[in-house]
Amino acid sequence: MNTCLIVIDAQESFRHRPYYTAQDTPAYLAAQNALIAEAKARNLPIVRIFHVDGPKQSSNHFALESGYVRPFEGLADFEAAATFHKSRHSALVATGLEVWLHQNGIQRLLISGIRTEQCCETTARHASDLGFQVRYVLDATLTWDMVQPDGSPLTAAQIKARTATVLKDRFAEICDVGQACA
Repeated sequence: MNTCLIVIDAQESFRHRPYYTAQDTPAYLAAQNALIAEAKARNLPIVRIFHVDGPKQSSNHFALESGYVRPFEGLADFEAAATFHKSRHSALVATGLEVWLHQNGIQRLLISGIRTEQCCETTARHASDLGFQVRYVLDATLTWDMVQPDGSPLTAAQIKARTATVLKDRFAEICDVGQACA
């Protein structure tokens, strides 16, 4: 089965968000970089997705004009088989990614990147709905703590656990780098 690694929104824009903390970044980068190395070793295509949204001005960190829509510092360098810009949560909405995947005979997707519960999870669900086999590489995703509507904390670890629970068996196989995920 033809497999492709998708690296979603691993971009410098996030370092400029008020919720960004570096706490989980080293573990994420270690896992993401190991996954990239594994994909390269297996000659799997790697697709890069960048989130581009909002006003086209340098003060918007998700605008090309800002200079922050570029690979996350510390991310392993790779030659992308294709690069797509998205403005929605799913990397499959209005980007051309689905067409590219079909044209290249891709049937299995390895999902990784930033944010675990948003663009990565949404892309995994969407891909599953389109009939792709999805492997969600949980440790190669990154998110940050949040505050629930009642004011109580929701940790990044809890968010990751919830995402795994929601996706498991229905939308994706959940795996970590090193578990023969690719």
